[in-house]
Amino acid sequence: MRRVVVVLALLALALPMSAWADIIATNKGGTIAFSNMGGSGLGTIGLTTMTSTGSQLSQWNAFTATAGHALGSVNFATGVLSSGSISGGGIFAAGGFFNIYGVGAWAKAITNCSSCKNPVTLFTGSFSGPTTWTLDSTSKQKSTYTLSGAISGTLWDGRVATGTTTQNISILSTGQLIRGIGHVNMGTTLSSVPEPGTLGLLGTGLVGIAGMFRRKLMGA
Repeated sequence: MRRVVVVLALLALALPMSAWADIIATNKGGTIAFSNMGGSGLGTIGLTTMTSTGSQLSQWNAFTATAGHALGSVNFATGVLSSGSISGGGIFAAGGFFNIYGVGAWAKAITNCSSCKNPVTLFTGSFSGPTTWTLDSTSKQKSTYTLSGAISGTLWDGRVATGTTTQNISILSTGQLIRGIGHVNMGTTLSSVPEPGTLGLLGTGLVGIAGMFRRKLMGA
């Protein structure tokens, strides 16, 4: 029976380590710019980076922006283009940044910072691995791409968060491609955050139950 008690105790202590909460954020709109594209306008390997500004945060978990409004903003920049091309698709290296900001009472409430000034930083991080740049379709002069990759960083309270982001991006004409200009149609970011608090209490309770079980066995 002692072995059963030990197993229960170890299980109780291990449970908090497996507790994770998911955060879902979506964004839309905003512009992107490709820097250092070189004379061809199609990207120079090892130099080109992508930077997005002004994309509106439209959802953060249960919070959803009403029509004509935004919850905040999503801004990001990739590492350098390490293979392929801007026009045909390729791979951006890890690095850059990926930041999410909230604006309004809702952001101050979830961060428990009523005195904070807008915008409130919700997440700050970077692309933690190679990021794929995929050509999805071309219609007349318009081309649609998907940027997807892993991100990692910290939330407003210092907790580490890891996840993935997928950004659907359009380049409306050959002229925009040459000038390095694009537009964010829609983006979805999923991140997992360790949340040991709740299951930590459960683990403590299981240890207590195991102790009671042991005392009853010894008294039998």
